[in-house]
Amino acid sequence: MQEIVERLGASDTAADIARTLLLPYLNHAATMYESGYATHDDIDAAMRFGCGYPIGPLALIDALGPQTVATGLEKLYAETGDELHQPVSILTQMAADSTTFAQAVGDDEADSPQLRHDIETVGVVGTGTMASGIVEVFAKAGYDVVYVGRSADKLDGVQARITKSLDKAISRGKLDEDGKSAVLGRLSGSTEREALAGADIIVEAIAEDLEVKLELFRDLDRIAKPGAILATTTSSLSITACAAVTSRPQDVIGMHFFNPAPVMKLVEVVTADETTPEVAETVRALCLSTGKHPVSCGDRAGFIVNALLFPYLNDAIKLHEADGGSLTEIDDAMKATKLPMGPFELLDVVGNDVSLAIQETLVSTFGHAGWLPAPTLQKLVADGKLGRKTGAGFHTY
Repeated sequence: MQEIVERLGASDTAADIARTLLLPYLNHAATMYESGYATHDDIDAAMRFGCGYPIGPLALIDALGPQTVATGLEKLYAETGDELHQPVSILTQMAADSTTFAQAVGDDEADSPQLRHDIETVGVVGTGTMASGIVEVFAKAGYDVVYVGRSADKLDGVQARITKSLDKAISRGKLDEDGKSAVLGRLSGSTEREALAGADIIVEAIAEDLEVKLELFRDLDRIAKPGAILATTTSSLSITACAAVTSRPQDVIGMHFFNPAPVMKLVEVVTADETTPEVAETVRALCLSTGKHPVSCGDRAGFIVNALLFPYLNDAIKLHEADGGSLTEIDDAMKATKLPMGPFELLDVVGNDVSLAIQETLVSTFGHAGWLPAPTLQKLVADGKLGRKTGAGFHTY
């Protein structure tokens, strides 16, 4: 942590780049906390486990000092006039009082969540990479898993992906043949949704298309037993809308896994308008039982991670457009603050089309002019340069 603080306090070009991009990100995190959208611990954990950051944004504000962050933002606001660069009130108050987020939160620890619903069998709808990963996560944690796909070939693909993953674990000494057999023995595939009738929780991981998901939730409402939890892995669509087409909106929730699901520890547990506290607590406890780290938030565009991450990535593009640094200089400057990837490297991994869609969703939800998608991002998408998956994006592969 001290190394990051020293790097951001340096007086070179790379440090200027890092400050220009990190200060608005820290301000946005403070805004998120001040609004009550998510807790201090969950905001910090989301960015550490979801993005691989070495420190959460609120802890970084504490390390730098709220006064330093507020002063840096005031300087940036004077230069840009962007309202998003004006220090949020909690920062200016902490600076005036010489307090920190850690002091504001205190040392109280929340009780560990408990399973308020019995969970023995998990249903998964979908056969893609994310769905396969989720099936693997639950089966490895000891749950019987029923997964549903459109064809036998699709089901075979899930089995093949999981088998390959387990074989890799064996080769690394993390699993033995008996363990592999036990995991595979918990799997049951079907092309009929009715196979999900006995599941205690059903997690959908199908196409990110609202109409397709609504059709599925109507059908799951018909099929699922009373009291079964219905979860969606959506990263951008309305969970409340999915809940509204069922007769059990109280049992509908979001479980936003990160890719690859067997590796990434974070799950954003997203409550819709009518989700009961018992369902939310059960899902958090279920995540913990699989070795995941759950964070809680409400049904709002971007949840925690995407809402903090993508404006920062968009700012990096705009900084480059304003001759604030080359792609490599900006990537290197951010990696020097111990981020796992530079912003342009990350954009190319995520996919520029995906990044553009998320940014447009954030703008339509929050209305911040400062978040309008950078012209370069729009052009790359229009030109079909989507990143690693097409061989070219901000960088060439």
